Order: sequence, then C-alpha cells, then structure tokens
Amino acid sequence: MTDLIDKFSRHVRYVRISVTDRCDFRCVYCMSEEMTFLPRDQVLSLEELYQVARAFTELGVEKIRLTGGEPLVRKGIGDLVTNIGSLPGLKDFAMTTNGAGLRRHAQALYGGGMTRLNVSLDSLDTDRFRRLTRTGDLARVIDGIHAAQDVGFERIKLNAVILRGRNDDEVLDLVEFARDEKLDISFIEEMPLGDVSDHSRGETFYSSDEVQTRIESRYPLMPSPETTLGPSRYFRMPDSDCRVGFISPHSHNFCSTCNRVRVTVEGRLLLCLGNEHSVDLRETLRRYPGQLQPLKEQIIAAMDLKPERHHFSTDGDVQVVRFMNMTGG
Repeated sequence: MTDLIDKFSRHVRYVRISVTDRCDFRCVYCMSEEMTFLPRDQVLSLEELYQVARAFTELGVEKIRLTGGEPLVRKGIGDLVTNIGSLPGLKDFAMTTNGAGLRRHAQALYGGGMTRLNVSLDSLDTDRFRRLTRTGDLARVIDGIHAAQDVGFERIKLNAVILRGRNDDEVLDLVEFARDEKLDISFIEEMPLGDVSDHSRGETFYSSDEVQTRIESRYPLMPSPETTLGPSRYFRMPDSDCRVGFISPHSHNFCSTCNRVRVTVEGRLLLCLGNEHSVDLRETLRRYPGQLQPLKEQIIAAMDLKPERHHFSTDGDVQVVRFMNMTGG
C-alpha cells in the first residue's frame, strides 16, 4: 500500500466525493436561484464513483464523505452507499445532506454501513429557512433528523453557515436545539466560492470568534482534542454531551493540517477547496474501465499539486468561480 503524502508532508486520509451537482434546495450561499446542471454524460456513474472510493481506500484513505449538491437526490444512492460501506480499511463513512430526504433514505444509509451524518441547518425559523434555502421545508428537515435517529444514527451533526444580518441572531437557538435533540453542531464561516447574487459576502461575513463569543454569553466552552479528521475545532459544554465545532477557513486557517482532497461529480480531483489545482480522473476512468492501477497512479502523482494553503479573503472577493454545489459541500 502506498500512502498519500503531499510535498508538505501532510498525510491525506480523507476524501470527499460529490455524487451529484443537483439539489432540491437553492441555498443562497451555495448556488444561484437559476442553475444549469451538468449533462448526464459528464457525471461519473455509480460504478465510477465506487471505483474512485475503492482506489482511495487502497491508498490508505480512512474516511469518505459523500456530498453534493444533495446526495439523496442521486438515483441509486442506496446501492452506492452499500458498495462503498463494504470497502476494507474504511473507518469513517459519512454524508453531508440537507436532511429533506432522510425520512425516505435513512434506513438504507444506515444498513449500508454509513456511520455518521452531517445535516445542514441554518435557521429554526420556518420563513427564514425558506428564504435562505429558497425552496426548503424546515419541518421536513427536522423530521428527517428524527428518522435518522430512529434507525440508529448517533452523533448526527448540524452544519450552520452564519451570515451577519441574516441568521446570526439564531446562534444560541441553534445551540439549544442541538442540546435538546442530542446533536453535535458546527458553525461555518461562509466561503467565497461562486458569484452569488443574493447578498454581499463582505457585508455578511461573521467570524467563528464572534459565534463563540455569543455562545459563551450563555455556555462556557472547553476546548476538546476530539477530531473527526475534518477541519472542525471542537469544544464541549460542562453540562451537555453536545459538541460544538467551528470551521474557520478565514479566521483560523487550517491549511497546515489539511488531510483532505475532493472529487467533484464530473471526476475532477480537487487538491484544495480554495484553489483550482486539479486533475481529471474521469478521463482515466473511461480510458481504463475497471482498472484501478492507472487511477491510483494518477492520484498518487496528483499529491504534488496540493498547494500549501488557500487565500480566502473576507472582503467579498470571489477567489474561485465554481459554486459550492460543483465543488462538493
């Protein structure tokens, strides 16, 4: 086995694989209200996605997260989960979802070997939730969370993107909800991906430090050494088992410990969220169908392209033109 190590001696142990660029929501920080999605022939097939997952696990990757778009709108997602969930060496198998499809799919995900879920939830106000997602139904998402708990998922984590003047007044409400529902929660700084028309990112930026200060006005936070191999810095509250995390690409840059790469649904291996350094895995998958060795060799060679860091700014400038749904959430 050849481990994946970049030229800065960072060991890549985690891959996020996008299974679709499509979504049943249109979140204001993720995509435009009117989107043009990829044609089917440009999207990796379920078998190709499985081959990518298999290649990475054979190269020492321990964690796979399925993303989108919204993974649960991809036809055949249950079969893909079952196939990936059976891969040897996989220690952590997760999904990021908007939660709207969990009532239908939770049992298949859990039965297929998925161990953890992240559910995006930016507001607990029905009308505001609809405005932020443009199409989302808050009650359906909360019902989906309960469905996932009912089938056996533990340590479900909420992901909340906090925007100044839009939902920053709900930070404590979201923490209370997580505590009451026995969920973890991570607060995420908005990332400058894609040119959104709904708001000015420079004006809506709300730092993790500001979120932490607001939480600590009610609950002391104690730093925790826990990790899920992702970028969250975790804290605990003395009177709750709920973990509070912060993902801070602007204010607490985590590049020095980055152990992640992404694969987009069109098969581009992105070596960094905030850069365009990438290689085309789809071409290799289709030139050598069913052959893992050429794919693995390409992935190994790509590690030298992984940059030392990204250069996100907080002034609203768009450093990367692709939307988050194209990147893989």
